[in-house]
Amino acid sequence: MTRTLAVLLVGLELAAGFAAAQDHILAEASKVEETKASSANSTTSTDKDFHTRLPRYKLEAGDAFDLSFELNPEFDQTVSVQPDGYVSLRGVGDIQVKGQTVPEVTETIRAAYSKILTTPLVSVVLKDFEKPYFVADGQLGHPGKYDLRGDVTLTQAVAMAGGFTEAAKHSKVLLFRRAAQGWYPAETFDVKKMEKSGSLKEDPVLHAGDMFFVPKNTFSKYKAFIPGSSFGAFVPLAIP
Repeated sequence: MTRTLAVLLVGLELAAGFAAAQDHILAEASKVEETKASSANSTTSTDKDFHTRLPRYKLEAGDAFDLSFELNPEFDQTVSVQPDGYVSLRGVGDIQVKGQTVPEVTETIRAAYSKILTTPLVSVVLKDFEKPYFVADGQLGHPGKYDLRGDVTLTQAVAMAGGFTEAAKHSKVLLFRRAAQGWYPAETFDVKKMEKSGSLKEDPVLHAGDMFFVPKNTFSKYKAFIPGSSFGAFVPLAIP
């Protein structure tokens, strides 16, 4: 056995070990996420399943909304959520609204103004807020955070993020979706199969806040250990 062949075999053994370790870590992480999601689903009756989860928007720092009063227009105002989550309201001072939905904020403000007004009729309309987005990660041309405008499917999102790289594992794209108390276990989609068959029936529509991850394919895990692979070709093995 030549020195080159010996180096190749050692490299492949190391790569196999690293790959096995990575798979073990991913498996353990999946179990942890599944446990968290299961706990969230068992304690939160408002959660829906992975495919139909459509949560209401919750206010964040920097959001702004118009506040109007049907019977007391002198209190009409436009307010912004401060970094600490509070808004300053005319006549009642500061109240905490971060993390609340519009109906919840409406009720919170109504309760605050009930101290100085008789049965206040309050209307809250979002004016400036964080736009819907999705996150693309892994083996993509341009991973990052993208605005979600209209209906965008997984394959369309991959294209928006620059498409797959050479190292991408097209057949195992992971899609993560939030539950009320954390994340649902990721669902796996075989984009390679969809593209090869010419059918997008299983192509999911992304929801606001979704994240998808494209892992490395098997060859890319071994490539760094193969002599000459960085030059785009294999080094011929000299067999004695």
